Amino acid sequence: MASDVAPWVLNAVGGGRVGHTLTLEKVADERVLGRGGFALTSAAFRHGGELDPSFTAIEEDAVAPPLEWTPPPPGAQELVLVAEDADKGHVHWTVWGLPPQKGKLMEGETPPRTGKNAHGNSEWLLPDPPLGEEHRYVFQLFAIDLPLTLMPGATHEELVRNLDGHVTAAAVLTARFEGHEVEELDVEDLDDVD
Repeated sequence: MASDVAPWVLNAVGGGRVGHTLTLEKVADERVLGRGGFALTSAAFRHGGELDPSFTAIEEDAVAPPLEWTPPPPGAQELVLVAEDADKGHVHWTVWGLPPQKGKLMEGETPPRTGKNAHGNSEWLLPDPPLGEEHRYVFQLFAIDLPLTLMPGATHEELVRNLDGHVTAAAVLTARFEGHEVEELDVEDLDDVD
């Protein structure tokens, strides 16, 4: 358990303790958080709100949630997104190659470049906390002062090494999700369609 997480990170994430050191704390500092009004939002949830099951392992056709951001401060060359489980430390998504301007990723949209998640593949890792256990998923958007030369499929560790010392602004958006039972549909529950 990461007991020495910086107070500014705890405040940015919201919801109490953080179980590990987030990318935000590894590559940025309090001065760049929200710099120049840089902000990350979603039409699907508010900061600290609940993640809809359509973005989790509960639903069969689940996809990544929609995200939107304001323009980064001048001098940014690229935007990088990292989504992590604040409570368990799993990396759920690494995305880079986003243009340094106001923008968005639509629900389920394939980003320009992605790296490996905690399961070793390059896609949105569907949140799947244990039954009755709530986790927080922290979306961290970084504006950086140089374009990354990482190849798609790079690891989170490689991404962190390339971000260190180059973050000019950061924005954070947190969603909560509690583990549910996957409900099986019974054929008898479906109405006949003629």
